[in-house]
Amino acid sequence: MATHRLPPFSPPTRTRTGRPITALICALAVGTATACAPSEGAVAPSPGATAPSQVAAGPASPGAGTSAMGAPGIGDPDFPDDGNGGYDVQHYGLRLSYDPPSRKLAGSATIEAKAVQDLTSFNLDLHGLTVSRVTVDGAAASFSRSRDELVIEPARRIGNGDGFAVTVDYGGVPEPMRDSANLGRYGFIPTADGAFVTCEPNGAKTWFPSNDHPADKATYDFHITVPEGLTAIANGEMTGTPRTTAGKTTFVWRESHPMASYLATMTTGKFQVRTGKSDKGVPIYTAVADSFRGSLDTLFTQTGKITDYWSTVFGPYPFSSTGGVIDDYAAGYALENQTKPIYGGFAPEPAIIAHELAHQWFGDSLSIGRWRDLWLNEGFATYAEWLWAEHSGQYTADSVFRRYYDNAADPMWTYPPGTARADDLFSAAVYNRGAMTLHALRREIGDQKFFPLIREWTDAHRYGNVTTQEFIALAERVSGKDLKGLFDAWLFQPKRPAPLS
Repeated sequence: MATHRLPPFSPPTRTRTGRPITALICALAVGTATACAPSEGAVAPSPGATAPSQVAAGPASPGAGTSAMGAPGIGDPDFPDDGNGGYDVQHYGLRLSYDPPSRKLAGSATIEAKAVQDLTSFNLDLHGLTVSRVTVDGAAASFSRSRDELVIEPARRIGNGDGFAVTVDYGGVPEPMRDSANLGRYGFIPTADGAFVTCEPNGAKTWFPSNDHPADKATYDFHITVPEGLTAIANGEMTGTPRTTAGKTTFVWRESHPMASYLATMTTGKFQVRTGKSDKGVPIYTAVADSFRGSLDTLFTQTGKITDYWSTVFGPYPFSSTGGVIDDYAAGYALENQTKPIYGGFAPEPAIIAHELAHQWFGDSLSIGRWRDLWLNEGFATYAEWLWAEHSGQYTADSVFRRYYDNAADPMWTYPPGTARADDLFSAAVYNRGAMTLHALRREIGDQKFFPLIREWTDAHRYGNVTTQEFIALAERVSGKDLKGLFDAWLFQPKRPAPLS
């Protein structure tokens, strides 16, 4: 995960083992999201199956007897191979068994979807792993692999508007995504006692077949089986008590709110767990690796406190529980996994917790429909850090804004954050200049309009997908001002904007 240093100013920057971690840290490290080398995957023999034709780009509206192939990408121009077209996923039912010593994962994924066009074939994203069987509505389906695409040809045409269920049985040793620039590894990462699972931007496909793009959100059920003595942590809430049989324990989790695939997790290992409720009654689940047991109570307390505070600023908490996980895998970054942000190898300071929990509104409940709008996640969460500093009496948002602005040589001025680049998705500009955009807006329209705007934004698009243009339109409506010049200068111009009046 990228860590961005503030220009020197009087409030001390927060550091851990000499490495700056102010201004965060979420999502993944600075780097490119397109340099990953997708694996060809593997296909186990499928009796009677024939390989479908190469999937054509773009949806079709075929007549009877013609081919109707779902597109191999969801339509994000900057990530053309991510996600898939032709259907909308409603629900993932994941049955998973993981053995840390062998690093082998066995899975069966049932994906309930609705066709948005006629389909004679469609794709799922899957990186590596061996597929042994595919069914569609209970009938055996033909399938083949093409890089990170699992191409499925059902026995019968699926009509536009029809619901269908595809089940994929698969297994093998998961391969994390690797970014040669500076993202490092992400997705399913094996650890000594389990797995550290953080999937932004497109790493869900390393452990389950999916429509791996935030534009297609769905609900989830997880049945995760691990050796007895280990804990399996996923999104949402545990349904019932874990059950142990023959030396293996199964944990069942359910996330009943729509979730982007990159926010899904199945982090496993030896953890100390604390549960309870915040002062406002939100259920909390916190877990820390044994080596961080001294941080468990602080993580629990701060998570509840910050979740409750953000609900007074951003609007009601959008999910049924909150929480956090500290693993001992030294990722050096945190990710806003829905309901349970994860911190990779460090005990987070309150500002980092504030950032990750702000993402539960900005990124998790309100999800971007295309990656170029990433500032709507990271700019908002970074500005939340500044708001937390104001609330806790450390420094004002205006003071940190001015310190950034005064650094005329900062390279972020050449990177317009309103169009995040695929080859530098998690740039400091997306975080810091994105946050500065919000502060410039706050200065322009005043607190009396700014904070109601933020609450209306989170309420109007709760559990949905959002774009930059939608935010600009709402800001103009709420404020009654023409703000196109402000947003153009701060989001879209490759230069330092004029000083605020």
